[in-house]
Amino acid sequence: MKPSQPICYPSSSRLVYLFCLVTFLITTASYGGNETDHLALLSFKSMITHDPYGALTSWNSSFHFCDWNGVLCEKNRVTRLRLFSQGLAGYLSPHVGNLSFLRYLVIDNNSFQGTIPPELGRLSRLSLLNLDSNKFEGVIPTNLSGCYNLDTLVVSANRLVGSIPKEIGFLSKLAFIVVHRNNLTGGIPPFLGNLTLIESLSASRNPLGGNIPHTLGNWKSLKELYLGVCNLNGIIPDSIYNLSVLTNLSLPDNQLTGSIPSTIGATLPQLVNLQLSNNKLTGHLPLSISNCSKLELIEMSENKFNGKFAVDFAKLIDLYQITLDGNLFGSGEADEMKFIDSLKNCSMLQILSLAYCNFKGVLPGSIGNLSDQLLYLSFGENQLYGNLPSSIGNLVGLTNLHLGGNRITGKIPPTIGKLQNLGVVTMFKNQLAGLIPDALGNLSSLIKLALNSNRLEGRIPPSLGNCHKLSQLFLGDNKISDTIPKELLQLSSLSFILNLSHNNLFGSLPTEVGDLKMLTYLDLSHNNLSGNIPDSLGSCTSLLFLSLKGNLFQGIIPPSLSSVRGVARLDLSYNNLSGQIPRFLERFSLEYLDLSFNDFVGEVPVSGVFANANAFSILGA
Repeated sequence: MKPSQPICYPSSSRLVYLFCLVTFLITTASYGGNETDHLALLSFKSMITHDPYGALTSWNSSFHFCDWNGVLCEKNRVTRLRLFSQGLAGYLSPHVGNLSFLRYLVIDNNSFQGTIPPELGRLSRLSLLNLDSNKFEGVIPTNLSGCYNLDTLVVSANRLVGSIPKEIGFLSKLAFIVVHRNNLTGGIPPFLGNLTLIESLSASRNPLGGNIPHTLGNWKSLKELYLGVCNLNGIIPDSIYNLSVLTNLSLPDNQLTGSIPSTIGATLPQLVNLQLSNNKLTGHLPLSISNCSKLELIEMSENKFNGKFAVDFAKLIDLYQITLDGNLFGSGEADEMKFIDSLKNCSMLQILSLAYCNFKGVLPGSIGNLSDQLLYLSFGENQLYGNLPSSIGNLVGLTNLHLGGNRITGKIPPTIGKLQNLGVVTMFKNQLAGLIPDALGNLSSLIKLALNSNRLEGRIPPSLGNCHKLSQLFLGDNKISDTIPKELLQLSSLSFILNLSHNNLFGSLPTEVGDLKMLTYLDLSHNNLSGNIPDSLGSCTSLLFLSLKGNLFQGIIPPSLSSVRGVARLDLSYNNLSGQIPRFLERFSLEYLDLSFNDFVGEVPVSGVFANANAFSILGA
């Protein structure tokens, strides 16, 4: 509330009148504040259409505007307006441009829409403008150049279009430019190189196009450069590699070409994060990376780096991620995986991904010496050979193990059962032999197990029934010869794939198969299973794919299968099934049906899938 004011009349004596007037002005300045600021804030509030958390509840006449939530004043002038993450929706009032003493405008993570008011260019004292994560559209106003004290510009995660205006080049104090996740085009302007105080540029996820200007090498204070997913092409200018205080170089998912200078370890000694994945970079990975002792992340997958990979990681003790998938490192030398030995000092390592790298050496036993913090280990789709070392059991933190598509021999070591956190194991397409270890049943966190296309034999361990999170199991194309354990079929978690095809399984299909009510893909083809198809299979109502092809099943197709109405592909060919072809198959929305080479009798149905000669086969049925 405003205090009572002295009443002054012009008819009063001159001395008394002046006293009253001065008292009035002092009181107004002390309690009323600047009316321009007051009105600007009221205009701000008037354009808010949604205030779910009551952020502006205090913005009323009961409080001085300097006491309103999110408003900070100095000498009764608004200097900071901070209303981030308040759920506010509406438009940003152009009258904010009247807050002439404003230094900080922070309204990120709300739902402001419309254009950014050009009137903000009148805020000559503004040093921080943060409009991140709103719904602003249109262009970046050119007259933001009037904010000549601006050092931080954050307009990321909006819907802005157009180019970065050349007028930004006049903001000589600008140190941080954050414009990522918009729809900006027009390339990276070379004139930005004139802003010699720049410490960070974040423009990722804009369709900017063009090259990286060599003028960015003028930014001797640059620490962070984020230009991922910007449709950039050409080479990375040499001037970028001479920015000695650079810590984060992130240029993934572009079409950049050329090679990395061999001197990178000397010219970028402060490098912490190096992200160059999904480009077209070539040449060797420089050995001098070994000297970047502060590196925490190396992400350079999906390029064309080649030659022997010989980086020594011994000094890079802070590394937590190395991702190099999809390169051409293989040299064919027997010791080309020796670099793994140098990772033993990297006690923080969590991710090591070297899939599709053309490695041809021996799978090193030293993988067991890697960090117990390691979560993700992938050597998939290389040409590694040798045995899987028992020391794999030392990697107690491991959640993902990918070794598929190699030439690994020997047995699966029982020590794998020590990896209680394992969720995904893929070792398909190798030459693993011997029994599937019972110890796999100890992996209570297991979600996916892929051991298909090996030389495994013996039985399927009933202990797998203890893996109560298992949703995908691939054991096809091995030499497994036993009955199907009912414990496996009682796993209600099996909701995606159960593939036991191309083995030597025999005996009947246990009635417990009906417990797989959520399973969508069941392939038992090319085994020696016999007896009748159990009625309980009709309880598997989520099936989209069912193949019993190439077994010894006999009897009729059970009527209970009429419940499996969602199945799209059904293959019962090459069995000894008899009786009539069930009419309920006409009602199914089958994409393909194969009943060939059985002993069916009677007429073939004519509607549904049977009306499309290309969608079914009954040869020899």
